[in-house]
Amino acid sequence: MQRIALVVPSAQQRDLLDRVSTAGVVELDPPRSDVELAVVADRRPEWSDRELELRRRTAQAVPHGPVAALLGWTPAATLGELTDELTPVGGAAVPLPSPPGVQPPTLLRQRGRGQSFEVLVQTYTTVPYADVDPALLAGLAYVAMFGMMFGDVGHGLLLLLGAAIVRSRRFARLAKLGPAWPFLAGAGAASVVFGVLYGDMFGPTGLVPVVWLSPVDSAVTLLLTAIGAGAVLLAGAYALGIVNRYREGGWGYALYARTGIAGALLFLALGGVAAGIYFDSGGLLIGAVLLGIAGVVLTFVGLLAASDGGGAGVLQAIVELFDVVVRLGSNVVSFARLAAFGLTHAALGAIVWSGTVALWSGGSVPGRLGAVLVLIVGTSVAFALEALVAGIQALRLEYYELFSRVFETDGRPFRPWRLPADELPADELEVTS
Repeated sequence: MQRIALVVPSAQQRDLLDRVSTAGVVELDPPRSDVELAVVADRRPEWSDRELELRRRTAQAVPHGPVAALLGWTPAATLGELTDELTPVGGAAVPLPSPPGVQPPTLLRQRGRGQSFEVLVQTYTTVPYADVDPALLAGLAYVAMFGMMFGDVGHGLLLLLGAAIVRSRRFARLAKLGPAWPFLAGAGAASVVFGVLYGDMFGPTGLVPVVWLSPVDSAVTLLLTAIGAGAVLLAGAYALGIVNRYREGGWGYALYARTGIAGALLFLALGGVAAGIYFDSGGLLIGAVLLGIAGVVLTFVGLLAASDGGGAGVLQAIVELFDVVVRLGSNVVSFARLAAFGLTHAALGAIVWSGTVALWSGGSVPGRLGAVLVLIVGTSVAFALEALVAGIQALRLEYYELFSRVFETDGRPFRPWRLPADELPADELEVTS
């Protein structure tokens, strides 16, 4: 994103603003409050919204002899084309250095092929200009967590079918879901993979063998795996957090931030303690304690620096440090829900299948009709309920456990400036209506 000054002869300001509006690649700085008040105070009843905006912007311009300048932002790649657009009216887009302490706007990617995961991040925050956009990694993490909770080959194939239908755009009512088809496809593929691992296809029907474990029979193993997967995801979030803190404020900020190196050391210390206990290794425990001490000191220094100082600042830093340590353990354990809801999904499938088999084995025609009904209705209810639960829980883990470490601040989206449309005369409105 490039900071620019739009320079034009004072008499050509309106022509320049028309061309800037048409180009749609410039975000102008908002008018100063004094300019806004003056223009609004002088507003006449016959002025349209377009006229008011033109007067607001021309009043905002900074005069310098025979020329005037407006400040704003534009994507660096469009600077040449913008200059060509302004040349016929004697204007130019002059590059300027970014003002210190001012965050440039973030140019959001348009939703389209390969960009659907952007929605996952944009509903949480606008990625700050300096930060790495984690949309792809966040999307992959989301569908993996969803698949672990919704592991069933049959249910996953239904999601893939739904993704194909949405992508085809043959149904007008589903048109709004068009950008979401990669989510459905990814979630369906992940569900199929975990369904194969669990040996579930519309429940424990035996249509696919158990490749890894049955959630109902190996709940403890699934629980430990979920926590381990959560630890890996948290490690990735800390890695991105360190990169973002460095890009936002340099090595000092990256070192002392709770979502930077300091927080990562506390996380590694927690993992070291768990590993030391599991392997009965005194060396691992000693190393974990040293890492923990380093993490606590760095985090405390960072929190103290962010406080108002003095005794109140020290107390505030101590309370926040305690919160950081406690939340770290709870965040790791929070990923146990991957196993809990995966187990619930498998249990519901097993209940539906057991009822179906019991009715079918009676041999009577009404019993077998009832078995088919139980299978269809039970599978539909389990599919709808568990898909909703898994979707919400994966989103919850993404936002509260992962994004809270990747992002520290909010960005602001790049919003190209455009003039309001001309208002139609009253007689023309009557004709068109």
